[in-house]
Amino acid sequence: MTTGVRRRMGVEERKQQLIGVALELFSHRSPDEVSIDEIAAAAGISRPLVYHYFPGKQSLYEAALRRAADELAARFVEPPQGPLGARLLRVMGRFFDFVDDHGPGFAALMRGGPAVGSSTTNAMIDEVRHAAYLQILAHLGVEKPSARLELVVRSWVSLAESTALIWLDGRRIPRAELELQLVHDFAALAAVSAAYDPDMAAILVGILADEPADGPFGELVGRLVALVPTVAPEGGAPSVPDQRSR
Repeated sequence: MTTGVRRRMGVEERKQQLIGVALELFSHRSPDEVSIDEIAAAAGISRPLVYHYFPGKQSLYEAALRRAADELAARFVEPPQGPLGARLLRVMGRFFDFVDDHGPGFAALMRGGPAVGSSTTNAMIDEVRHAAYLQILAHLGVEKPSARLELVVRSWVSLAESTALIWLDGRRIPRAELELQLVHDFAALAAVSAAYDPDMAAILVGILADEPADGPFGELVGRLVALVPTVAPEGGAPSVPDQRSR
């Protein structure tokens, strides 16, 4: 038979509980719409006790943001084995899992919520982007990227972020299609840069050498080839493959 007596939490344990409760609430609604009273009620404590652990909603928001930022950065960690296309596709799957689970919170993290303009918040957002950047370089096996490679990777990280934010507004494109499209976007950015730079060309050749025909990058090549007009008969106009047969 239980006594109904609550176990008293230690200071750090209680702070972590409040951060978890706040993050859950921020994940479903904009932080601007969540009050300290709601956080206290969800944690089963009084409003003054929340202020005992955090001086205000701003500090609690930043603590929740810190946890979310660490979790989001971890989504880009992937073992370096296997073709790059498949690795990036798994990364995008975990990234969109986070976006799906923390929709309003993700938007607040990237667009700024009650902490907009805060140097602490901006620093955390930059940390997430930089962590993603470093992970992609690790996948490529590059420690000191060239200016063009840095541009490609940072552009792609920004593209993934903006794509997720747009997708949250209605989810009008199937998520799986966007995940694959973003992997294709990485290959496209690398290919365009390779056309201008021999070092990027060497990196791209190395990537494609390990890609199976049925992998994400192989699929992209197949889609692009299907768009190229076939050779026209003598005196006739070139024909375009019928995409409906695909």
